[in-house]
Amino acid sequence: MNQHTPAPPPPVTDWLNDFDHTDPRWTENPFPIWDELRDKCPVAHTKRFLGVYLPVTYEAVKQISYDTEHFSSRRVVVRNVRPEPVMPAPPITSDPPHHKPAKQLLLPPFTPDAMKRLEPRVRAICNELIDAFINDGKCDAAARYTKHIPVRAIAHMLGIPEKDGDLFIRWIHQILELGIHDDAELMKAVHEMNAYFAEHIEARKKHPTDDLIMDLMKAKGPDGQPLSDPHVLGSLRLLLIAGIDTTWSAIGSSMWHLAKTPSDRERLLKEPELMPYAIEEFLRAYAPVTMAREVMKETTVAGCPVKPGNMVLLSFPAANRDPAMFPDADKVIIDRKENRHAAFGLGIHRCVGSNLARMEMVVALEEWLKRIPDFRLDPAGKVSWSEGTVRGPRQLPLLFG
Repeated sequence: MNQHTPAPPPPVTDWLNDFDHTDPRWTENPFPIWDELRDKCPVAHTKRFLGVYLPVTYEAVKQISYDTEHFSSRRVVVRNVRPEPVMPAPPITSDPPHHKPAKQLLLPPFTPDAMKRLEPRVRAICNELIDAFINDGKCDAAARYTKHIPVRAIAHMLGIPEKDGDLFIRWIHQILELGIHDDAELMKAVHEMNAYFAEHIEARKKHPTDDLIMDLMKAKGPDGQPLSDPHVLGSLRLLLIAGIDTTWSAIGSSMWHLAKTPSDRERLLKEPELMPYAIEEFLRAYAPVTMAREVMKETTVAGCPVKPGNMVLLSFPAANRDPAMFPDADKVIIDRKENRHAAFGLGIHRCVGSNLARMEMVVALEEWLKRIPDFRLDPAGKVSWSEGTVRGPRQLPLLFG
């Protein structure tokens, strides 16, 4: 093995005391694992990744999310190195008191009104993508459709070329998947992203534009001073990473569900008014994002002691499948009315871009169903899922027509 391809970790034989969220069985189907753990103990632990806890109940995940005294957000990804070089991406990596001002700067571009203005562009993007394969009778919907929608939408908001999307997709793969086990890949992507955005920041200093990058450059911090370039860069990295992979995963999981559940697909076609409920249920059942926290002080969670020096995998997807919180938690019920899911996180770090993600999901499904109402999984192909803390289909072969 050369230094760029670390040896694969050994397979897991004991999920309670030696779990690994990059194990192929977890990647393929994590739900039975969480069910098994919920029956045994609400908080699992592993020595892998230098020590990590995994809460699997809604209550435990909620407790940690709201407890910023014992759990810090300065590291939000579980990796094999600690401390890794700290590259702040405010506000997701900020703790109080720095968190609130950093988050407030990012709220205006993501209001419901701002989303209404962006929606026509997103509808057009969806249709441009569908035009390219609708006559083929089949496509890999992950490669040809779902991943491009959020990439092009966020590029449009940032005022950068939509055609650079392939770059963003590569960086995200390096950071969120390869980077879990491979430092060199992670750092390479981060340096490339920084260089890319630094160039855009410099260009705007000479020729101001009307876009999200410029908004951040004009924003003032709590001290009344403009944000530093590193702060702007960190926030841009965050918007790109947090705003793309998560949403394309959520759109992809929703389409995977509809492809294999014709009754739900037909119901949405007949009762389009159910779409908002269906989107919330897909977010609950297939929540794409697991975050992490660092344990700062000893405390207990659900009766289990947690010790500093460890990380916590904050599994919002596991919380969303907790039968103590959701009746029939393992069933996808597209007209579920009570649905206080945690797909966008809980506590102060609840997702800034939730309005954008919801709008992109609704538009992506509406435009697809309008033009390709009848579709199914291609039995000749294989659905594959991403590894790591963002889960969604990376190959989604569909047949239609």
